[in-house]
Amino acid sequence: MADRGEDEDLQMAIRMSMTPEPKRNKPRDEVAGVISGLPEDSPESKTRRRELMAAAAEKRMASIIRVSPSASSPATKGVKKEAEVVKRVEELPLRHESLSKELSAEEANKLFVMVFGSEVSKDILAQWCNQGIRFSSDPETSMGLVQHEGGPCGVLAAIQAFVFKYIIFFSDELKESPRMPQNRGLGASSKSHSVPSYNISSLTEGVKVRALVRSMGEILFLCGNNKRAVIATLSIPENDIQRFEGISEEEVIASSLKALSIESALDLLKVLRVETHTSETTAFQRLEALIPVFQSRMGALLFLISALLSRGLDLVQSDRDDPSLPLVTAPFGHASQEIVNLLLCGQAVPNVFDGRMDLGGGMFLKGIARNVEVGFLTLLESLNFCKVGQFLKTPKWPIWVVGSESHYTVLFALDPSVQNENELEGRETQIRRAFDAQDQSGGGGFISVEGFHQVIRETNIKLPADKLDNLCSAGFIVWSEFWQVILDLDKSLGGLKDSSGLMGKKVFDLFHFNGIAKSDLNGSQVNVGGETPLQRPRLTKLSVSVPPRWTPEEFMADVQGPSASGASDSAGKDTEVSKPEPVQHAPLVDCIRTRWPRAVCSWSGDPPSIV
Repeated sequence: MADRGEDEDLQMAIRMSMTPEPKRNKPRDEVAGVISGLPEDSPESKTRRRELMAAAAEKRMASIIRVSPSASSPATKGVKKEAEVVKRVEELPLRHESLSKELSAEEANKLFVMVFGSEVSKDILAQWCNQGIRFSSDPETSMGLVQHEGGPCGVLAAIQAFVFKYIIFFSDELKESPRMPQNRGLGASSKSHSVPSYNISSLTEGVKVRALVRSMGEILFLCGNNKRAVIATLSIPENDIQRFEGISEEEVIASSLKALSIESALDLLKVLRVETHTSETTAFQRLEALIPVFQSRMGALLFLISALLSRGLDLVQSDRDDPSLPLVTAPFGHASQEIVNLLLCGQAVPNVFDGRMDLGGGMFLKGIARNVEVGFLTLLESLNFCKVGQFLKTPKWPIWVVGSESHYTVLFALDPSVQNENELEGRETQIRRAFDAQDQSGGGGFISVEGFHQVIRETNIKLPADKLDNLCSAGFIVWSEFWQVILDLDKSLGGLKDSSGLMGKKVFDLFHFNGIAKSDLNGSQVNVGGETPLQRPRLTKLSVSVPPRWTPEEFMADVQGPSASGASDSAGKDTEVSKPEPVQHAPLVDCIRTRWPRAVCSWSGDPPSIV
């Protein structure tokens, strides 16, 4: 009896597949009917219907092939049409009704207060509810995500950093197939990707979307401890979207969101749906299907919510030093460091130093716990407000989110070798890491005498007795004073003074991307003929040179020499030493020097902006 019922269902499915598709203004189930008595809207019914249609098509195709009709016969044309139907069915994004759910009122309230606090202005909410995750339409910056509202830049910059990782170092994989290859996370090897590719003009929309999907997926699984990804979306019925003929999905979503206003946890509860995925393949497919939703004006907020739920709200709160503060900071609505750290390292810790800092009495300050794919630099370090640890400063790929007092941008290189250290740089990193491990001052740059003795033992530094006594006389050792001693200490004693002076300087290029849409200040773009200036992101190429000499006096001579001697003359460009590049300065250079001390930079056109 069961076989007979299945045959009847199969025959019905065959008739369905041969019937012209009905107008989309009617629900499919009214035309298709109910299969095997299952409720017409149930997930089981939908899944069963798809299985039967595929099986029916396969059965008809097999039977027609057996009689070998001509290629132009109606039967053959029917087979071809049916094969297309099967292909479309197979390519449909996987439905996850069983995984999709609403948040409870308690969860929605906890989420809303965690992000915005109990008292949040309408301006801040508007900033976060009106920023999509969209690529720039400007050809020169088409690989970048464009920002029109203040506030969500921390989310966009973190996603952007991962997008650059895939576009630059995995571009061949992005062209191979629309399906998502294996995730290139922390365990991925970089050996086969040592030659980067970066041709903006050759980037197709498909390549950019796949880079975006893989970036979003990697971040969410990173937040979910590589076990799960939670995707937050909106309760816009997909069947409603499909019923509109001649209207793009983006337009339907935009129309649905026109009257939407998020002003409370209750508003969030009404529209938010979440899906949990444990398979990277299905998560990537779902993200790809939901790209129009993330491109909508709610996109940046939805992705932040996705990351928080992937981590788990309780774990997010335990990551933080002060969970009573909102993640979106007042009064300007900027993304906090906790948000940026969550997206870069999978934990919502508030600090950027390595590991955790013991305050005594069982209290700790939490920092970055492990190596990261893309890193972080900040202007605040150059102002001595914090100290970025080596995990964020030396990521696997040469890509950094750059923080200023009010904005996040992205710095990157095309060649991973920019992070390779010569002998003296490696020595400096070793000494600095040992010192930071003993620094319990919260980034103040000083350690105890006991900790100092541990540092010189670990790094095999042989200080003369008079220098050792002088450094320890105050009862604590300041990094700047210790560093000066190391610079003056001969290499044979564990210092950095190289009497030969033969260490060659490092020369490389960096690129800086600022996603905020501003008027282009380069002459040809400014209000020509009364037209509105072009609003677009900024991409700046910087030439970076790290001088070869390591004592402060020699370094200052290198820096001051070019500007004093008119180094902008074109003569002698072929001789690297005689006419160095003119030195230029902007706040971004101070950020770069936290990664490459003593670096000097130059660029063409307007200075790079980190605000």
